[in-house]
Amino acid sequence: MFKCINYFADAAPYNSVKLHELLHVRENSPQYQKRFRWSERHLQCVWYDEHYRPPELKLSSGETVTVMTPGTWNLEAGPDFLDAQILINPGARIVKGDIEIHVYPSDWDSHQHNTNPHYDNVILHVAWFKSPAAKSLPPNTLSLSLSEAMLARPWITLDDIDIKAYPHNTLPATPRPCQSYLQNNPDYTHDLLLAAGYHRLQNKAMTITRALEDRAEREQIFYEEFMAALGYKQNKIPFRVLARYLPLSALNSSRDHTLALFLGAAGLLPQPDSRMDAEASGYLRMLWDIWWKSGLEPPNENIGWVLHNLRPNNHPTRRLAGAATLFSGENSLMRRLDQINTGDSGKEWINQVFAIMDQGCQWGFWNQRLLFNSKPSETHTHALLGRKRAAAILTNVIIPFYAAENRLPLNTFSHLPAEDISSPMRTAAYYLLGRDHNPALYASNNLLQQGILQIYLDFCLPAKVSCLECKLCDKIKKDLNH
Repeated sequence: MFKCINYFADAAPYNSVKLHELLHVRENSPQYQKRFRWSERHLQCVWYDEHYRPPELKLSSGETVTVMTPGTWNLEAGPDFLDAQILINPGARIVKGDIEIHVYPSDWDSHQHNTNPHYDNVILHVAWFKSPAAKSLPPNTLSLSLSEAMLARPWITLDDIDIKAYPHNTLPATPRPCQSYLQNNPDYTHDLLLAAGYHRLQNKAMTITRALEDRAEREQIFYEEFMAALGYKQNKIPFRVLARYLPLSALNSSRDHTLALFLGAAGLLPQPDSRMDAEASGYLRMLWDIWWKSGLEPPNENIGWVLHNLRPNNHPTRRLAGAATLFSGENSLMRRLDQINTGDSGKEWINQVFAIMDQGCQWGFWNQRLLFNSKPSETHTHALLGRKRAAAILTNVIIPFYAAENRLPLNTFSHLPAEDISSPMRTAAYYLLGRDHNPALYASNNLLQQGILQIYLDFCLPAKVSCLECKLCDKIKKDLNH
């Protein structure tokens, strides 16, 4: 049972039963909340993206399925994917047709797909759970469960899937109706975004609560979530793989030793070359010596670093150096955070969190240069963890974690520092507020930023209908005309 609702009382307008009945991506049954905390779209992303999809899946009949092409993501009525092609073994049988995806197999029955001619060409019904089995599934439609194959790959987690990145919706090019209602009602807009922001953070805290209930590894869970946040969107999974391969209990030595383990296991430990100065070459030789003596090997899994189109400040090497400063030795980051007096004001609590992260990330070698082959700067300091990124980690990892444990000052949320305005945030703001809106409305308030993202995820992304049929838009219109 989630025990921190007192932090999120202001989420009530967004949490209301009336509003939640309108959401297309939520499963509201207690069983869903207890056993499966993601949305159906997460499973659609797994099917669509071979990076997440297991290379081999097993049918309920025991045969195996290899996805040759996942099909076209359907944005209209009907099955989730059209014109897919799968290979079934034994027998090397190729089958072409549509794919429907659900959390539970019985969702096929409850949605009455057997009576809908749009589903006549479905060749495969994909669900997370194995049972209860669909009763009305046509005899020629195959079925499989994703859970067993996914759980066999613990380095992949549905939490890392960025559902905003997948082509599940095409919104009209004309101005959105939300814009006409919200642009001249700043107070209502503020309250709506605020409630949605509280709702988003409440969901994050509930996710942490369930993780703590499932695994009695408090510091390890925090470490994994922090590492994933260091990876940004592109490298969340590689950072999480590394955090599980090198658990926090293995990082009980110096930051140099920890960095050597990180870079060695990550396959990011370069050889000294002529472009490096003497200090960098000597330091690298020391790291190599530590790595060789450790006797470790890189993980068997292909970590899959994304290194192209990254600014040097965001390179995994620098992020791992930051992680080494924060999680090496016995007094790791969480233990330092635990020592903050939660009786202080929320503003002071946040200031102390930033001070701990800032202090932990002071490292002369890395504060003077960006990468091993960069020239050290005598005039400029390079932060291992910039303030905006630290703000994002504070909001998305640290605060939900301590809210889940009832260890936050109650007024913490009114002092959340803003993070960088991301591309999804800009897109969502355009949908809601129009092309010419003033970003000052949300640029300095992270709760409002989180609210924009939550509304976008809940209503804009899952829409298979036009904005004119959006239920949130209906609610806004009724509220303002009341």
